[in-house]
Amino acid sequence: MPSEVGSRVGFFDRFAGGAATFASRAPFFAACVLLIIVWAPTIFLLSFDTSQLLINTATTIVTFLLVALLQNSQTRNDQATQHKLNAIADGLADLMERFANQIGDSSLHQEIDELKSAVGLEDRESTTHNQDGGATASSNGQSAKAGAQS
Repeated sequence: MPSEVGSRVGFFDRFAGGAATFASRAPFFAACVLLIIVWAPTIFLLSFDTSQLLINTATTIVTFLLVALLQNSQTRNDQATQHKLNAIADGLADLMERFANQIGDSSLHQEIDELKSAVGLEDRESTTHNQDGGATASSNGQSAKAGAQS
């Protein structure tokens, strides 16, 4: 499996999930618009440089924190999705193996082996660029030009 997906979610993961949910809703957008509306008059009340410093600092801090929180949420979602896909591929390989054994078809065994080796492949595979600029996917020392066998 690519990662162990546990049922226990830590404090930071719960906080990041809540922040991602909040940031994706209309009230957060409204708060951002309200921040701009509150900031706009400060251009005339404060010096222009001070006003710019306030809004730039506030938006930079919020952006920085949200990127970290949203990345945590996205990573957990990616891991959960990969875990589900691996479980489906593993179950399909078992089903194909039973079917191949019932009908005595030995040609399915190569596809079964391929499917079983694909489970957890994201831990062993990387995409690199070769000299002629094309993407190359490599797995277990083997490489094939991406898109060559479509």
